[in-house]
Amino acid sequence: MSLLVVGLSHRTAPVGVLERAALTGDVPTRLLHDAAATATVAEAALLNTCNRIELYADVDKFHAGVAELSLLLAHHSGVDLEELTSHLYVHYEDRAVHHLFSVACGLESMVVGEGQILGQLRDALAKAQEEHTAGRGLNELFQQALRVGKRAHSETGIDKAGQSLVTFGLEQVAAGAGEIAGKRALVVGAGSMSSLAAATLVRSGVTDLLVANRTPARAERLVEILGPDVARTLDLAKVPEALADVDLVISCTGAAGVVIRAEDVAAAVAVRGDTQRLRRGAHRPLALLDLAMPRDVDHAVHELPGALLVDLESLSHAHAATPGAGDVDAVTRIVAEEVAAFGAAQRAARIAPTVVALRAMASDVVAAELGRLDSRLPDLDERSRAEITQTVRRVVDKLLHAPTVRVKQLAAEPGGASYADALRELFDLDPAAVHAVSGTPVGGRPQPSGGSAG
Repeated sequence: MSLLVVGLSHRTAPVGVLERAALTGDVPTRLLHDAAATATVAEAALLNTCNRIELYADVDKFHAGVAELSLLLAHHSGVDLEELTSHLYVHYEDRAVHHLFSVACGLESMVVGEGQILGQLRDALAKAQEEHTAGRGLNELFQQALRVGKRAHSETGIDKAGQSLVTFGLEQVAAGAGEIAGKRALVVGAGSMSSLAAATLVRSGVTDLLVANRTPARAERLVEILGPDVARTLDLAKVPEALADVDLVISCTGAAGVVIRAEDVAAAVAVRGDTQRLRRGAHRPLALLDLAMPRDVDHAVHELPGALLVDLESLSHAHAATPGAGDVDAVTRIVAEEVAAFGAAQRAARIAPTVVALRAMASDVVAAELGRLDSRLPDLDERSRAEITQTVRRVVDKLLHAPTVRVKQLAAEPGGASYADALRELFDLDPAAVHAVSGTPVGGRPQPSGGSAG
């Protein structure tokens, strides 16, 4: 497997570019199929989150693979290729594995150490399997990445180095608008991120929570989970007028355009200001946490007095100023160790079909020679024949043992594939026999197949 990663993230692209490049609706599925259909790609998977778009592919040509995947990302995102290229990163083979394992551990996340990425990776693999674009190679790779991520969280304190994006965002809200407990809140959206936000708000002490969603049934299910004594649904069309009645809004809908307009926030702030003056209470801004990509909340809200907007861009800046945790070094070591082990296992696996084919050839030679013995000595008794057969097989096994063990060890090292080539040349092995063992047609690679996303 020759793994190639082409993508962009919050580390390489400003929020404005990520916002324009965001893949919504059926676009991710079409991109996945188009990637898998290119001449250089055997398998493909897409990791598509609010601050990351990455194509993972098993390719047979590096430069052609980079060109084709970059072109597909530009085409499906709608961002001009020339502009997009300046924000893309490319990783190949071991560096690509290192990147994926780092992503799985949360080292590449906006909030270092956050655990949501594991669920997103699991979803990416499941989607690729469902669309039949991932085969054995990507399945094994992503499964191992998930195991590495779990290991990092269980063996280190990386969880303490960062929190979920929701938790970190709420911390920023609390710093600018006061404690979350006791606030009236509105969550717009009912997907996984919005559901996490709603649950986090309840745990933080919010006792009056509105949930609005384009599909009312999903909002109702979320309210049922949270408890009707704490949460209730709101018609999405009534969100603008509800802004004046809440203290905090969290929005993450995945909509293509702005969901909460600056003029609606300005009107709500004016009503809140009048109410607070009548009550002679302390003025606190209307806080909005926008976790969507593209943005749900109009960027102009940043300029409104009486409103506090925390979005992915401001979260990125805030977290950049946060001191790194010591456990990051420990996770970095785990990633390096796991990448080396995975690479060695992959290289060793590549030579296994050659070793099996060699032993099969040796077995055929032994069988042929024993057949000749039978024709030349037809009167040989069974006891003598069995002894000769055992002796010949033992000699062949002993002759092959040392070279096959050693070649497996050498194959696990970088550049180990050359030892398999040498073995095939030295023993004049039939390429068709080697490919038959590996399940790969001569001149090609295995076709993608399904598998468990467990």
